[in-house]
Amino acid sequence: MGLKSFVEGGIASIVAGCSTHPLDLIKVRMQLQGEQPAQQVLTLRPALAFHPSHAISVHNNLDVHPTPLPQVAKSGPISVGIKIMQTEGVAALFSGVSASVLRQTLYSTTRMGLYEVFKQKWSDPSSGKFPLSRKIAAGLLAGGIGAAVGNPADVAMVRMQADGRLPVSQRRNYKGVVDAITKMSREEGIASLWRGSSLTVNRAMIVTASQLASYDQIKEAILDHGVMNDGLGTHVTASFAAGFVAAVASNPVDVIKTRVMNMKVQPGMAPPYSGAVDCALKTIRSEGPMALYKGFIPTISRQGPFTVVLFVTLEQVRKILKDF
Repeated sequence: MGLKSFVEGGIASIVAGCSTHPLDLIKVRMQLQGEQPAQQVLTLRPALAFHPSHAISVHNNLDVHPTPLPQVAKSGPISVGIKIMQTEGVAALFSGVSASVLRQTLYSTTRMGLYEVFKQKWSDPSSGKFPLSRKIAAGLLAGGIGAAVGNPADVAMVRMQADGRLPVSQRRNYKGVVDAITKMSREEGIASLWRGSSLTVNRAMIVTASQLASYDQIKEAILDHGVMNDGLGTHVTASFAAGFVAAVASNPVDVIKTRVMNMKVQPGMAPPYSGAVDCALKTIRSEGPMALYKGFIPTISRQGPFTVVLFVTLEQVRKILKDF
């Protein structure tokens, strides 16, 4: 059962990730709307990421008064998608899909497989019931471990998805996920592959606990109350509800994660954000608290279909592999 649960979860996750990738890309672009370009942030304190004890801001004594940035017009998911296709081509909607496949292979395979392992071990031996508190604990633990494993692919995916919004001269132009990881390692150090890892882990714990626990709990409630039989209708209903819960719970962390992972660190200059808390405070101060829910419509638009495809595919794969 152990190895098979990883295979089943991995197949379902890759199918779901690839089929909803354009929605994820639109979400990332919307989460970066309104963010100040790195060259404007000259008076920030030095980075606390990886916390070098000798970090000294080279700007402390500079009298810098950057000109106010013009207000950026906010766009909805449909207009963002149309703009991407008009300016970058239809294929741009699948920018970073190779990183998405690697991310699902590492992150989602691990979290889905571990959740099922915990489910088997922590279910009540006499009744076979898996209490909600244990579902949440299993999701938190499985999500955190999966995110730590998959963080390099996550960083690469965010950067590749965001690249098209930059001026041509500033684009990273990664050829694929392997090229992205190689260049990051060479130019920014191995540690850059785990940039924003604390955010990735926190988000993954929230998503996995809310998504998997909600799906199991809602599916059980539907079956126990005889609302529907165990079939496609039950799977779609439970998975869409689970996707909504996961989107609401994870969106603020997702916005901060996207911005920290995407930030450009210029040699000899302080990074735009010193860490997750600094990014959150600057985002709220400059754009308001609701900025943490930027990209929520594409998040739920993506999280809903992703979760539906994930669990419907998972249930079908389980039927196919039940005799193995």
